[in-house]
Amino acid sequence: MSKKLSLQEQLLKSGLVSSAKAKSIKTEKHKQVQKQRHHNIDVVDENKQLAQQALNEKAERDRLLNQQHQEHLKQKESLAQIKQLIAQHRLPIDAKEAEIAYHFTDETKVKTLYVTKALREKLAEGKIAVVKEGNAYALVNSDIAQKISVRDSTQVLVCNQVTSSTPQDDDPYAAFEIPDDLMW
Repeated sequence: MSKKLSLQEQLLKSGLVSSAKAKSIKTEKHKQVQKQRHHNIDVVDENKQLAQQALNEKAERDRLLNQQHQEHLKQKESLAQIKQLIAQHRLPIDAKEAEIAYHFTDETKVKTLYVTKALREKLAEGKIAVVKEGNAYALVNSDIAQKISVRDSTQVLVCNQVTSSTPQDDDPYAAFEIPDDLMW
């Protein structure tokens, strides 16, 4: 069995490198190792730097992906909480008695929800609110609507604010009452 030759010896044998060039490379390498030993100087290795840079980039990418994943999970959890709040606290609407059309906007579209007179008054007073439940709409109390709004404000479509209806002292029309049956 023949002895395996080092790369340097193989290059010398094939004539690709001269013996002087091989010797100078060997001495240069030896000097570098000696310098590193005596002075505790790290020789800059490009491969190590590139590997470290690649590890840092991968760690940053993984951190960003993990952050996106956490945000997605938080959003999913929030939607599940909203769905649960609506399911537990939705107000029933009697389809037989709900004859009054209540119009509201969902993004850019005008939607209609048929409610009873009592529910319409509560909506106007701000005691109840209209919330989005998937592709349908539900009525919930205003405090539940506030809880939903904290999680996702786009799910609360109508939540009128209660305003004080005390007439001002200088109101010239204070003596005239507005009829209750007036509908706009």
